[in-house]
Amino acid sequence: MTSPKADLYAEPSQPALPGSGFRLEAARTALVVTDPQIDFLSPAGATWEIFGASITDNDTVLHIGQLLEAAKAADVTVAISPHYYYPSDDSWQFGGPLEQYMHNVGMFSRRGPLTLDGFDGSGADFLPAYREHILDGRTVVTSPHKIVGPESNDLVLQLRKRGVSQVLLAGMAANLCVEGHLRELVEQGFEVVVVRDATAGPRLPEGDGYLSALINFRYLAAATWTTAEAVQALTGSLAPSTHMKETTS
Repeated sequence: MTSPKADLYAEPSQPALPGSGFRLEAARTALVVTDPQIDFLSPAGATWEIFGASITDNDTVLHIGQLLEAAKAADVTVAISPHYYYPSDDSWQFGGPLEQYMHNVGMFSRRGPLTLDGFDGSGADFLPAYREHILDGRTVVTSPHKIVGPESNDLVLQLRKRGVSQVLLAGMAANLCVEGHLRELVEQGFEVVVVRDATAGPRLPEGDGYLSALINFRYLAAATWTTAEAVQALTGSLAPSTHMKETTS
């Protein structure tokens, strides 16, 4: 039996909007992953209390890992758009509810932009399961975005310089940085596919962030794919490994 929650998140059986006709072309495609960091994706992270249930339900950690493996196997550009806060950011004089929350819990804190002291294993660090892919010398790690979108970092420049015009988008969090990146990349002229089970959202009295993001993804993205669909599009019959599921801290 299908659960009511699964029905809530399911893609519409009879969509009213026309398809975009998107066709992936690996030569001009990049996988972009937002915030694949401990503070989001690990039970040891600062935000697990509000994101953990959605991450667990979606098997997000495994799915991001499968996308990274498939993208590397297909030799497409991989770009990571991380989120960092430095001590100088503590002097911000205003911020919305999200910003206030992130600062209050010390999310993505680093000791400074020019030092990695204290970075290894901190909440700002990448999930250990992903490091072999991210730190391989080929992956683009952009400058940090500071709120939710890539307007404040060099992601668009890095993609343009590599001839990228199609993006597979995944990471955290669905209704925040993923949606923020989707909106800006679409405005910048990219075709963007969101991998809907390689992300997750907060569940708070204010609402279910993952559900709100799914609705907007359907209106804005060229397509919303599962991880299995994205892996198939990237690598054909190549089967992704499942070891990522076991390394979450």
